[in-house]
Amino acid sequence: MFWSAKVHYLTDRYSQVSRLADADAFKYNDSIIVCIYPFRLIFYPSSKGTDLMNICLFGASSNSLAPVYYSDARELGRLIGKGGHTLIYGGSDCGLMKSCANGVLETNGRILGIAPRFFLEADVLSTYCTDFIYTETMSERKQTMEDNADAFITLPGGIGTYDEFFETLTLKQLRVHNKPVAVLNTADYFMRLIDLLRECAEKGFMHPDCLNLFRLCSTPEEALSYVMSDETANTSGKGLTGYTL
Repeated sequence: MFWSAKVHYLTDRYSQVSRLADADAFKYNDSIIVCIYPFRLIFYPSSKGTDLMNICLFGASSNSLAPVYYSDARELGRLIGKGGHTLIYGGSDCGLMKSCANGVLETNGRILGIAPRFFLEADVLSTYCTDFIYTETMSERKQTMEDNADAFITLPGGIGTYDEFFETLTLKQLRVHNKPVAVLNTADYFMRLIDLLRECAEKGFMHPDCLNLFRLCSTPEEALSYVMSDETANTSGKGLTGYTL
């Protein structure tokens, strides 16, 4: 698979200063090659064939949530960083995304932020990511995150988070990918969504097997353990014709 995108690269994630350069990112053989003019060439390898993972996070950008949501997000980030994994996320300096990224930074972990270029106008993006890719659209942002992730973990969030989660789940159902998908159910936030999905299955709007395409997890430890486990090998989708009711 091959794609390209414009890039914003942070040469030093611990510095308050970042520099914007003309750059392009290319994906080739499951690795990212970032060409930054006139500064440098970066090779961002795939984690395939190793015990390390590129873990994509979806979650709220709100700063007005109960403390338990932020603490779970931060702990997940610490676990990702301590395990040597890379966090891939939407690059936000707000909400649960920021809390998770901060947890990764506390353990000196690696972070790839991905966001549309127009987000620069709102001044909501992190300046502490190891690497940052700017896209032109929201759709391109999702595609770039999906392409570079080995696994997905969804935290509580609003319509943007639901959009990302359901696209990932739909693509798994269609066998576009077979990557593990975990949902961190902090404070039982997702229980009404689970009830809705079960009702969809009961009334024939989706196949019951779709409920097995992801794992509802109670703790950050369980979510990370699941996406790293062999259990996910048996959760692939059935393609276009496999879900006929």
